[in-house]
Order: sequence, then C-alpha cells, then structure tokens
Amino acid sequence: MRLNHLFFSLFCCFASCKGGSNDTTTIITPPPAGDLPTDVTFWLTKADKTVLLTKQKVSLLFKDTVNVFPTIKVDEGSQYQSIDGFGYCLTDGSATLINKLPSATQDALLKELFGTDSTSIGVSYLRVSIGASDLSATPYTYDDIPAGQTDVNLDHFSIGQQQSDLMQVLKRIVAIAPKIKILGSPWSAPVWMKDNGSFVGGSLKPEYYATYAQYFVKYIQAMKAEGIVIDAITPQNEPLHGGNNPSMVMQATEQATFIKTALGPAFKSAGITTKIICYDHNADRPDYPAAVLQDADAKQYVDGSAFHLYGGSIGNLGQLHDAFPDKNVYFTEQWVGAPGDFASNLQWHITNLIIGATRNWSRNVLEWNLASDPSYNPHTDGGCSTCMGALTISSDVTRNVAYYIIAHAAKFVKPGSIRIATNVTSQLDNVAFKTPDGKRVLIVINNAGTTQSFNIQFNGKVVTPTLTNGAVGTYIW
Repeated sequence: MRLNHLFFSLFCCFASCKGGSNDTTTIITPPPAGDLPTDVTFWLTKADKTVLLTKQKVSLLFKDTVNVFPTIKVDEGSQYQSIDGFGYCLTDGSATLINKLPSATQDALLKELFGTDSTSIGVSYLRVSIGASDLSATPYTYDDIPAGQTDVNLDHFSIGQQQSDLMQVLKRIVAIAPKIKILGSPWSAPVWMKDNGSFVGGSLKPEYYATYAQYFVKYIQAMKAEGIVIDAITPQNEPLHGGNNPSMVMQATEQATFIKTALGPAFKSAGITTKIICYDHNADRPDYPAAVLQDADAKQYVDGSAFHLYGGSIGNLGQLHDAFPDKNVYFTEQWVGAPGDFASNLQWHITNLIIGATRNWSRNVLEWNLASDPSYNPHTDGGCSTCMGALTISSDVTRNVAYYIIAHAAKFVKPGSIRIATNVTSQLDNVAFKTPDGKRVLIVINNAGTTQSFNIQFNGKVVTPTLTNGAVGTYIW
C-alpha cells in the first residue's frame, strides 16, 4: 500500500450505504473540520461506495517536485466550448414522486439538488417532456380529442395535465435556481396529426407541419406564462425509435423539412428565441444531424444537435462538431438500467459522458430520470420498466449512482465554465474546466486495475494525489 493511499484511508470521511448494489441513502458529507493546508480541494467517490462525494482531508500543495508518476497537464491556454450545465430529465413520474413527499422533505431535497451552497450539488440543466414521456403514468399530449376529429386551430390545446405535479415542482426549482436551463422534448405529436392515429410509432403528416409548429409555439408561451422559460426544444425524442409508448418516427429529411418550412418560421414570426436542437438520438447515426445541417434552409434555424449513447461511439459527437464547427453539441439522455452495479455504472458514465461527451464538445450532460419508486414506476404501458432514477423515492429518499455521476460535475463546474486542455495518460481519463470565478476543475477517473498515484501539472508545478481503481476525483484550485 502506497503511503498516499494509506493517508487517504486514515483520513477519508467514510459514508454509510444502504440497499442493493446501486442504492445509498448518503447525502453530501459536510467538509471535515480542521482541513489541512492545501492548494487543491479534492472530492472523492470510490467504486466500492465506502466514500461517496466526500471532501477529503488531505494536503495537496503545488511543488517543483519531479517524480516517476504519470502526469496530467492542465493547460488553460487552450480553450474549447462553454458549458451550459449538468443535470437530469425531470419526467412526469419524477415530479409525481417528489410532489408526494412531505413539504419540508421536498423543500430540503430540491435545495440539495438545485441549490449552490456547500450542502447542494448545483444541478443546472433539466430536460422535460412536451406532453407525456414513457415515464409518465399514461400517454397524452396537449391536444387530445376524440378519434376521428381534428383541431387544426389548436382550440383544445392545454398543458393542464402537467399542472398538478410537473409544473408545481418546476416552479419550486426555478425559485431556487432561477437561471436553470430547461430543454423540452416531445415523445409524440397529438395522434390526430399522425399517419397511424396511435401514440406508438407512426409519423407526422405533412399537412400538419404548420399546425405542429404552432403547438410548440403555444407550449413555450404557456410555460412562460407559468414563469418557466424553455431554453431549447428538440422536435422529437429518439426520432428513429417508433416502438416506445409514446413515440413517433421522424426521418432526417422529414425533420429538416419540418424545421425549415414550419418550426423555424413559426418561432421567428412569434418572436420566440428558444433554441431548436435537432436529432436527439443515438451516437451511432451522426449522419442524421449531418443531413439536417447540410440543408442550408434548415440549418439557419438550428442551434445544434443532441445525442444519446444507447448506440455508437461518444467520439462521433466530436466528429460532427468538426464537420459543423459553428453548431453546438448536446448530450441529453442516458439511463441506468436496474438493478445495475454501482462500480461499473460509475465507471462507464463518468468515462463516456461526464468526461467523454464534454471532451467531444458537448455543452451539457443529462442523465435520464431524476426519480423512480422502488419498482421503477411510474411508466406507461410499454414504457421503460427498469429505468433506475438518480433518486429512489418511497417513504424515504435513496440516492443512486446517477446522483453521484452528475454531482461530481454539477457541484463544481458552473454554467459558463470553459473546457480547457488536458492529456489522458495511464488510463486516467479526465477533463478540465475553468469556471466563471477563475477556478480550475479537473475530473479524473482511474480506469486502471490498480491504485494509481499521479501528477496534476499546472503552470509548471505539480501536486500528486492518489486514486484507487474505479474511483472518481474532482480537484478544484
């Protein structure tokens, strides 16, 4: 055992665990009393859950020391994209479960999630469904009418079905974090606009393109009237997956046509500045957003492209950015499948999303559902039945692996932070940022099979921390 590792073992603040392989009821541990002199603050999560997002009582002082350890060089002279935030998808089901908590518990939980003080994790970005997602109790849209009828003027449009839970929780969140960015994505258009008349699958009929564009306009205006600003929308969640409930297929050529002939002009005419982000599906089909962006008439209305990683390589995000450097890249969804395994999920998500997506130009990283119950409800008939929330909510609140995945970035990398250059060495995958207040944040995961000591080099000096295998460290100076 290395001396540094022994030092950590003696002085780390260990957190308690409860439940299965992914579950823990631990919340953020307050910084330990009597901190040692240090240039670098270090927060740690271990793969075995013995330490969970805990500030370490350790002295990391920059020195001129030369040693044999691998070195991560942090260079703020090379800067890349600005960061919009890190967070979750606030599904209808998540909101229902949160809203069932006692008021005081709910207030404390939302402050922990969305506050910015030392006891909070600072979630700064949310995705919500426009109408139902598959993690709503039932499928619905904002304009559901009897079969055989149409509503071209959208006279029956209403967001009322989301008033009782989603809107109430959103309003409490916005009161805590008024600058939070919110992305809206539909799982389906109203079924009377679709060629199969069903919530599942089917495509938007071209004769309803203009009507559906006004549906988005009305949504953004209705949310604004409730005090909720929608920063961006995608025209369709997972447009190449028609088997979910609800879902809708929208091919790339259809999306480009919808954007350039209907959605973009409708936003412009209504004075709406909400961003339009295309695609919103897996990284294995970068040709889809490329096709939209190659259409000059559509491209003028599009801010960027959104990705999930249920297929493909995270590096495809960087390749799309290189092809269209004037357009942004976003990462908008990734689930944790139940029951899962804490160590492997922590490693995969930190490596591919927190580090991989941002190293490939993504301005955000969103995990999937914020909350589920112990049976992974609620969900629609045919919707995801094994989606583990970042929180499990029953009579109490359990924090799962996605909570710590996002917290290791959101708590320290504030919106407006800029990614800066680092190298990857010795399976120490990492990414670094410069925050708006001038601090540097380095997130490192040890993907080697053994404990590693390593150097963080900045301005010619080094500090030498140690990480056990599978552990994640966030370093701030």
